[in-house]
Amino acid sequence: MYAVEVRDHIMIAHSFKGALFGPAQGLHGATFVVDVAFFRPELTADAVVVDIGRAHEALKATLGPLNYRNLDEVPAFAGQNTTTEFLCRHIFDAMAAAAREGRLGPGSEGVSRIRVSLHESHVARAWYEAELARG
Repeated sequence: MYAVEVRDHIMIAHSFKGALFGPAQGLHGATFVVDVAFFRPELTADAVVVDIGRAHEALKATLGPLNYRNLDEVPAFAGQNTTTEFLCRHIFDAMAAAAREGRLGPGSEGVSRIRVSLHESHVARAWYEAELARG
């Protein structure tokens, strides 16, 4: 299995609901390092997994609307605890759409799996990984 991974980061604010979250129920900030890995069993005719430049641009476009935002105020996240795990899936869905729509360059259709990792700190991270469903 071949893989290419791109990286960016976002700075956000949010709060959580529920006793489980203790002091994180109050408004707090986070800086996430975001890694997205694209997997495929065989390389394209150009000997790549995906166009790394286009993959990075797709990631930037996905993260842009979240960067420097209070996620509690984002209508799409209304009533949702925007945990690290939740954000992994949100970013995964956007990157999967980019692959399906060919926005990662020629050969995007051959991506079989994507993993999105959010590094919350130097000691904690979460990820969401799944096969790419084809519609």
